[in-house]
Order: sequence, then C-alpha cells, then structure tokens
Amino acid sequence: MANDAPICELRGIQKTYDRGHGKQLRVLEDIDLEIRSNEVVCLIGPSGCGKSTILRICAGLIEATSGEVRYHGQPLSGLTPGVGMVFQGFALFPWMTVLTNVETVLLARGTPQADAGTRARHAIRMVGLEGFERAYPRELSGGMKQRVGMARALCVDPEMLFMDEPFSQVDALTAESLRAEVLDIWDDAERNPSSILMVSHDSKEVAYMADRIVVLSANPGRIRTVIENRLPRPRDMRSPEFLRLVDHIHDVITSAELPDVLVTAPAPGLSEDVIEPLPQVRSGDIVALLDHLEAQGGTAEIFQIATQTHTPFDLIVRAVKAAEMLDFVDTPKRLVVLTPLGQRFAAGSVDERKRIWGEQAIQLKLFRVTRDLIELHGGELSRDELLQEIGARLPMEDPEATLDTLVVWGRFGGLLTYNDDGGALSIP
Repeated sequence: MANDAPICELRGIQKTYDRGHGKQLRVLEDIDLEIRSNEVVCLIGPSGCGKSTILRICAGLIEATSGEVRYHGQPLSGLTPGVGMVFQGFALFPWMTVLTNVETVLLARGTPQADAGTRARHAIRMVGLEGFERAYPRELSGGMKQRVGMARALCVDPEMLFMDEPFSQVDALTAESLRAEVLDIWDDAERNPSSILMVSHDSKEVAYMADRIVVLSANPGRIRTVIENRLPRPRDMRSPEFLRLVDHIHDVITSAELPDVLVTAPAPGLSEDVIEPLPQVRSGDIVALLDHLEAQGGTAEIFQIATQTHTPFDLIVRAVKAAEMLDFVDTPKRLVVLTPLGQRFAAGSVDERKRIWGEQAIQLKLFRVTRDLIELHGGELSRDELLQEIGARLPMEDPEATLDTLVVWGRFGGLLTYNDDGGALSIP
C-alpha cells in the first residue's frame, strides 16, 4: 500500500510550445498528479495527449510553462533526484558493450570505476543478462536491448523508475516476461525503486501493472479520470475481474474520443466554418478497419478490433474516429458499425472506393479550404504556406502531422497531388 506523503507531485502544470509567428500550442492543461511510495502509476490516453511530456516534466527533463514540481514536499527545478529512466527506443550506445553501456551512467555521476563495474554487473544480473556483459547491442534481440536499458536505469538505485512505453518495441511474449520481471524487482522491499511511473497505450498492460491508472484526454492534455486498481497481485489477465477492468478502461477512453452524441448544429459560440482536426491516421489503416468490419458482418466492439487485428488500441481509436468523420461508421456505445455508405465502400472496387472517399473527404472543411487556397495561389500551394494556414486555423494541432494526414487522405481520394521534391500541393 502506498504511503500518503508523495515522493513527487505536479501542481497546476501547464505546457505550451511556441510555434513562431506568435502562435502557441498548449499541450498540457492544469495537470495535478502525485507519485507516492510503493505504487505503480500508469498514464494512458490517445496519441498527442501529453503522456510522455508529463513523464519528462516529472523527471525534470522538460520545464513546465507554469505550475510547480515538488520532490518530497519541496519545490524543485532542474533534474529530479532519485529517478531512473527507461526509454521506448532502447537508447543504447552501439559502440559500447552491455557492461560499458551500464557503467557509463554511473561514471557520469562520479562513481569510481571499480565501484561502477561492481554495481553495473549487479544490475545486469538483476535483469537476467549475466554472461552477456561483453556483447554489443547489434548482437542482442529487442528484449535483451530493453533489459540493458532497464539495467542502466536500475544501477543508480533509483527511488522512482520512469518508463516511456518500454515494451512497445518488443514482441508480445517478451513484453509479458519483462512486465513480470519489472514488477518482481519493484516488489522486493529490500531495494529500490520504491515507485514506478509508466507511459503506455495498452489497456491490458496498465491493468496488469498499475495501482493507479491516470486516463488523459487530448487537445490539450488533461487528466480525465484516475482509476484505482484494487486487483490483487499477481494478476491473472484471463480472470473475469481483470477483463472487466480492461473493458472499463476502454469505455473511459472511447467515451472521450468517440462520444455517442449526434451533433446537428455548431456548439454555442462556434462558427459554422470551424475546422475539425484530422485524426493522425493513414487512409490504409482506415480501409483496413472497414475491411475487418465487413468480414465481421458489419459490426464489432472497438477493443475486440484491436485484439483481433493485433493493432495498438490508440491507433484503432484514431481509425474509428476518422471513419466516423467520413460517415463510414457509427459508434453506439462500444460498438463500431458500418453505415450503408461504409458497406458500399467496403464492397467496392479500388476505383469505386477512391471515388467514395473523395466525395466524403471534400465535405470536410480542411480539404475545401486547402483547395480554395491552391486556386488562390494560381494552382499550386507551397508546403510552408499551408503549414502557416493550418497553424493559424488549428492552433492546438501539430501542423506537420496534420499536413501529412491531409496529403495522404487527399491523394487517396484524388483531391490533391503533392510534389515530394518541391513540397507543393496542387489539384489533379
């Protein structure tokens, strides 16, 4: 059970990035979060909701625009003491052996060479890599590389272990093994880490790992709710109680991302010309979703789609949201249902699909604005000019990602052509 006094806490954290030309991008809004002793806290939510930004602010790697970071009750600036970091992409030095990759962290902290070697070897044994001290990263599997990253984080005897989607780059069986090993290390009362803060996109993973599950919403990132996980450890991922918790997490996320509300008029205070952001998902992922639904008889539960297609849940959410914008699906409760138009699309030839896609996409304001701008610029619009326009009209969105999505969707529907060399858009 966690102690009441937090080790680390965020109070009223906001984070804004300057896009230039006086444009601001707010990525976090009023984040209050505590990490207490002897607990595992997991952050989950849609892509772009600021999960990794929160982790880095807690670690002191990023400075908040406003708000306060506290460590054992004291205001903090700079790096947070007692933190070990495990990154998503391994972040190993390819020219160093396993041993020297781990030793480097200790030497950078001023640890004498002899002591650094002893502590590094102990950490390597702890993560099950004894015998591989002289191996180089190129000789290791993905799971072994992540074990080196874990050893590097654990060798400093951290009070808190921070992990940013640490198992997303390894296969499912390796990820399952690593999760259990991390919890075994954490559960040993004789050693640190006392607490773990982890970013994840996997509902089952957070249900297995976490004592508290912090669900975030996006644009800007806010804490939507905190779910207390009271399932006893070790947790059985096939038990009815576990599966009910996973369903609940899915419900919370999808109720934020795919609200079951029919909008017939603009919200008060909004213009009818408001531009709706495009979900960051490729047209091929949306087509794959529609094909899967057709194969399932036209309907499926959203979390079952992720499981059946072996696709990250946040990508499925974005694909469903995009398909709903194009009127290909409806989303009553947790179901995703092909509309009659979606059924026609799924049954159509390649040319028929492109025609339907183009007819639906052009109804989205962003495509109409883009085509109008192309015509105003004499038939060709530069990438930089469109990026400025997107930044002005969608200040809370990533303009580069929005433009890339716009181009992919526009090409598929025959609405836009894009010169990859010159970076200019035109109308076919």
